[in-house]
Amino acid sequence: MITESGKSILNGIAIGKIKFYNNKKVVITDHEISDPDAEFSRFEEAVEKAIGQLHALHDKAEAEVGAENAEIFEVHAMMLEDDDWRESVEELVREQKKNAEFAVFTTGENFAEMFASMDDAYMQARCTDMRDIASRVVNILAGVDQSSGVSDEPFILMAEDLAPSETVQLDKSKLLGFVTRLGSTNSHTAILARTMVIPALIGVNISEEWDGHMAIIDGYHGCIYVDPTEELLDSLGKKQKEDARQRALLQNLKGKPNVTMDGKEINVYCNIGNVSDLDSVIENDAQGIGLFRSEFIYLNSKDFPTEEDQFRIYRSVVEKLAGKKVIIRTLDIGADKQADYFQLDKEENPALGFRAIRICLTREEIFRTQLRAILRASAYGRVSIMFPMIISLREVREAKKILEECRQQLLSEGATLGDVEIGIMVETPAAVLCADDLAEEVEFFSIGTNDLTQYTLAIDRQNPKLDPFYNAHHPAVLKAIQMTIDAGHRHGCWVGICGELGADPALTEIFMRMGIDELSVAPGSVLPLRKLIRDLDLSD
Repeated sequence: MITESGKSILNGIAIGKIKFYNNKKVVITDHEISDPDAEFSRFEEAVEKAIGQLHALHDKAEAEVGAENAEIFEVHAMMLEDDDWRESVEELVREQKKNAEFAVFTTGENFAEMFASMDDAYMQARCTDMRDIASRVVNILAGVDQSSGVSDEPFILMAEDLAPSETVQLDKSKLLGFVTRLGSTNSHTAILARTMVIPALIGVNISEEWDGHMAIIDGYHGCIYVDPTEELLDSLGKKQKEDARQRALLQNLKGKPNVTMDGKEINVYCNIGNVSDLDSVIENDAQGIGLFRSEFIYLNSKDFPTEEDQFRIYRSVVEKLAGKKVIIRTLDIGADKQADYFQLDKEENPALGFRAIRICLTREEIFRTQLRAILRASAYGRVSIMFPMIISLREVREAKKILEECRQQLLSEGATLGDVEIGIMVETPAAVLCADDLAEEVEFFSIGTNDLTQYTLAIDRQNPKLDPFYNAHHPAVLKAIQMTIDAGHRHGCWVGICGELGADPALTEIFMRMGIDELSVAPGSVLPLRKLIRDLDLSD
């Protein structure tokens, strides 16, 4: 038995086989081959495997985000069967005796540059697709497994690290837990684990040799056991069953109000990033969606999602919540959430860079497309719009102006729209200090404690070396939260928390004494939080 320790993201036990997620970059070499026929056959086998992977990804995406968003994988499969593309590879292999990896990479780059030089915007967008399919085939030729997020049986995922764009491709229905060598307790990957209520460890000394081996994640003690003994399997298996029993007891709280013993009530909503999270929201009896991370629609797409693509997703969320409030955060791309087709420049300090509302106000066509889709979805339920990374009145006013222009345009087209509540994320010290002025422009504040802590303490929350210095309970952070609540209430705004601190049991009573109106948490935290609230007595 092998035992390794790390930092635990969530208390709990996961038992299953390890699946290693290999996201290594292939180094392309150029060398002459002696048997062109055999080399080209190797290429053809890789293409067939790639097509099979794309069909599987299409079926998965169709179930999670709808047929239109899944279509890109079928397009990629068809591109792999293009005669001109295959003939170019064949020419390099058979006539120039180049190895298949080099031939595929070179062909992909040549075709990508050809598309990029075209005048038509749609054809230019195919540049990214061409590089993507070439990369898929090269990885297969090099023996890099790109199907790591897909498995026929439940698995514990193991990886060097996971970017948000990679986590959206995982088969979450079979994901038991995950273990990474890199990462931070405050990263978006850690947030995913808490959203899914699955045990996770970071900072673990991992090995690819463990792929396929039985393992146990012990989130209580921050350990992973590879090839565990029968005794350990038995004892931690019993602990896992006890956890399940305790969760079952919480089901008795369904349908009951979030009211303290002395009668103070608070709303408890959910944070989600995908339509597939909705079942968990409903199962855990949340009062609504306090944060719909719309950027994951973009991360799950190979090109800019159209207005229709987004409208269908927003409408499905709103309809499924059946009259409960749905707060949609507008696009918060940038920093660690990157989509290649945005073609964002590399930045020295991305957390302080071109992201979120800054992109939306600069590239209005993207913003208008999203706002129109959200406004159209408002006809089907209670929709609120929330602008992220606000630091000034100018930004709020510009965003509201564009929103109103979109609303008037839709009305002139005969669209039916609902009333939309407008709010902002308070996640910068600037927003806290200007909260009185900002509250005059909006109807609610939602405090994003993850970034607010990062910017208040000047600590990069993605940097694991800084974890010992990262203190979400820092007096300055709590004071900033109190200042925001007070300013919002002075001007008739309700104030919520949608950051990770909202589910911190050590702060629930403190937040309620501060006067917070809403807590938005991961679905699995709703019922435990409800129990905490109902056990509180704030009268003393």
